[in-house]
Amino acid sequence: MRRPSVALSRGMTMIEVIVAVGVLAMVAVLMHGVIDSLSRGKKGEAIRSERVHEGREAMQRIVRDLSAAYLSLHVPSNPALITEKTAFVGRSSSHRLDFTAFAHRRTDRDAHESDQAEVGYFLAKNPDVPEQKDLARREQTPIDFDPLKGGIVNVVAEDVDQFEVRFLDPTTSLWVDTWDSTQVSGQPNRLPLEVQIKLVLNGVGGGAQYSYTTKVFVPIMQPLSFGIPQ
Repeated sequence: MRRPSVALSRGMTMIEVIVAVGVLAMVAVLMHGVIDSLSRGKKGEAIRSERVHEGREAMQRIVRDLSAAYLSLHVPSNPALITEKTAFVGRSSSHRLDFTAFAHRRTDRDAHESDQAEVGYFLAKNPDVPEQKDLARREQTPIDFDPLKGGIVNVVAEDVDQFEVRFLDPTTSLWVDTWDSTQVSGQPNRLPLEVQIKLVLNGVGGGAQYSYTTKVFVPIMQPLSFGIPQ
């Protein structure tokens, strides 16, 4: 019976073990780096996708509200009995837009509420990040005598760089930066034919900005005056 050779019966040397462990460690480090890079890339893409969705949702919300904007001439003959006032006021320089609209949504079926509301959009400082501005939406229902104040404020888009509005005057066919239906020197009891909106959100991590621009047609340009003698 032949005795097994020494080369076949011996185990791994210490150097071979160290080399094998080192190779496995290098492979593990490389795999971890690849997995971590993929994870961070996926997370970053998810954040960017959410940012794009946030901007689109904000624009769609503004479009829906503006499409329901209206003015009304229905007021009591006695000025002392006037408790509400409709208006459409926008200033691109102050990055603000306030108007009355059929935009209120009842969450309770039996609630004694109408769809009339005061709606406002404006840039507001973030209380947690002072250098950051957010686009806020204000809604007041029922409407009252001051259509530019009051109501509940919610943020519709965070970290906004620009919010600008312009208005197409149907009488002159010119775009203007200011509209005020409450002032004789403005556009008394008139709504614009179209409103141009520009919203720019700051990019994620200092990246490229997200810019959105659209034009909204205002269907109810003439004030409501049902039953009022012309």
